[in-house]
Amino acid sequence: MNALAELDRRIAGCRACPRLVDWREEVARTKRAAFADWTYWGRPVPGFGPADARMLIVGLAPAAHGGNRTGRMFTGDRSGDVLYQALYDVGLASQPTAVTADDGLELYGVRITSPVHCAPPANKPTPGERDTCRPWLVQELNLLRPTLRSVVVLGAFGWQAALPAFTEAGWSVPRPRPVFGHGARVPLDGLELFGCFHVSQRNTFTGKLTPAMLRDVLGTAAEAAGVRGRSGENEATRAPYDG
Repeated sequence: MNALAELDRRIAGCRACPRLVDWREEVARTKRAAFADWTYWGRPVPGFGPADARMLIVGLAPAAHGGNRTGRMFTGDRSGDVLYQALYDVGLASQPTAVTADDGLELYGVRITSPVHCAPPANKPTPGERDTCRPWLVQELNLLRPTLRSVVVLGAFGWQAALPAFTEAGWSVPRPRPVFGHGARVPLDGLELFGCFHVSQRNTFTGKLTPAMLRDVLGTAAEAAGVRGRSGENEATRAPYDG
């Protein structure tokens, strides 16, 4: 746990990408009117979840007024609303909402991270920024490796960023590299890699990604990893109420 906590501390102090540093700090200064009374985090956002996680979720980057405000992955924005509700539904989170970094939310057997730890302008990191941030993901994968059994990657950008990180962390990634797709499943030396459409508003508002589709991927990945749910059983395969 100390090694992962130290990695998180180092990530939070990174200033390697000038464009991202300028943007995240400018957003933290100017704020959004709805959050005018907030003190924004305004730094890189480290991963969130237990150090012995058997399952990992890899996103894209923190949202300017979500994780960049709260200091926790997928917390305080609409993408997070969808993700944490689904995690709760399949038994992997203690509550269905993520509002602040101290709201008591716990994850069970799953950790959430991203290939880019700073909020980028227009939610679009450059390839250079992605590559500069990759060593953090490689180190995180190395620390999680003893227990890690499945990974869900949200979106094509995350998929393209994650595959080289797995290679650098010592997993054998097939050649040619597997193509991203929702529901894609790729075995990597005892690790099951899953693709899932990103929980962006564009995908969830248009129905490209429905709550049922998200629960299905998360549940399958949790089952593959042998993750235990809130009750100590494998709740990941149970169908939640859709009302």
